[in-house]
Amino acid sequence: MDFTDPANPFEIAYFDRGPIDPKVLVLGGDWSAYWYNGYIYGSEIARGLDVFQLTPTKFLTQNEIDAAKTVLVAELNVQNQQKIEWPAKLVVAKAYVDQLSRSQALPASQIAELQKAIQSAEKSHMSKSKTAKLKSMVPSLEKSAAIAKTPADSMRMHALADVLKHPSA
Repeated sequence: MDFTDPANPFEIAYFDRGPIDPKVLVLGGDWSAYWYNGYIYGSEIARGLDVFQLTPTKFLTQNEIDAAKTVLVAELNVQNQQKIEWPAKLVVAKAYVDQLSRSQALPASQIAELQKAIQSAEKSHMSKSKTAKLKSMVPSLEKSAAIAKTPADSMRMHALADVLKHPSA
């Protein structure tokens, strides 16, 4: 499920092994599934552990998957509900741009300009002039965030602006 916009969650992936026995009712199915350091772990009642990796779809880009993999934790206790802090990395910026593109929150020309500037900064190994270009895009993003159609898009624009202020490779 994608809960980026809590008012409008939607399914991005689905998995079910199917019945253990098609003729006899047998207890089975997943107890739970958790994201942990780039993988999804599903605990199945009768058949054990399933381990998955996401692949890009129309609902999820490779940039978003790569950004998610930047969040690493030493241990996972889902009862703690740890707060995730996104690093100010360009891969995270690319994920935000993909999300803003998918929601059509920014004009296509601005999306293309952001993508080009991020790619140039990466190729230059974060040269001073290319990171300055990224920083110069922040005021426009913040202005757009103030008039965004949805709170989720506004949050993404502010988060993208924060990454572009102090980007790292």
